[in-house]
Amino acid sequence: MRLSELSRRSGMSTATIKFYLREGLLHPGRRITSTQADYDEEHLRRLTLIRALIQVGGISVADARAVLAAVDDASLDQVSRMGTAVAALPQVLPAPAPDDAEAVTADLVAREVQERLGWRVVPENPAHQALVSAVSALLRLGYPCDGEALLPYGKLAERLAEHELALIDKFAAPTTQLEAAVALTVLYEPVLLSLRRLAHAEQATRRLREDALPREDAPRASD
Repeated sequence: MRLSELSRRSGMSTATIKFYLREGLLHPGRRITSTQADYDEEHLRRLTLIRALIQVGGISVADARAVLAAVDDASLDQVSRMGTAVAALPQVLPAPAPDDAEAVTADLVAREVQERLGWRVVPENPAHQALVSAVSALLRLGYPCDGEALLPYGKLAERLAEHELALIDKFAAPTTQLEAAVALTVLYEPVLLSLRRLAHAEQATRRLREDALPREDAPRASD
């Protein structure tokens, strides 16, 4: 397909597509003439992923380039490529500051939770470092955040990971699976956050309603 058709089918302007080509996010098309190139379904799928990363996920062009480089790195096996691509995504929280006094305790808590779940502990994993930062903040503010408090979150996360990997397995091509893993990570995190807040609102409403109901053993006004 020509650039105009790629623009129409992707819903992106030709200027945007040309920008992604210049930035190396989108592979060049097959050159037909000195001024024209031909594009295929692979380009259309890649544009969908780029949109998920940048336009929906709010990721910078530089971060998107790092993620896509991991997706395209044929020197790595499938598991390593998926892990590298997801790890390249920006974390919710940065690594803990060097002067963070609670970081040592927080790191022990993060390790304990992963070990109790039977997970491999990889301290250099950005997600591990972001977890340490989150636990450090909770500890500083005096909120409960030991291994026992975090374990239910880990168990739920494990079930969610199993569900998402089952979704990814539905894609046949290995490259498509990698792209799906990245897209689902970016797009489903806001879904999870939204559902969690909705669940909080629902549970709070139910509890307040239950508290408002008269108890059977409460003394009546006429007693």
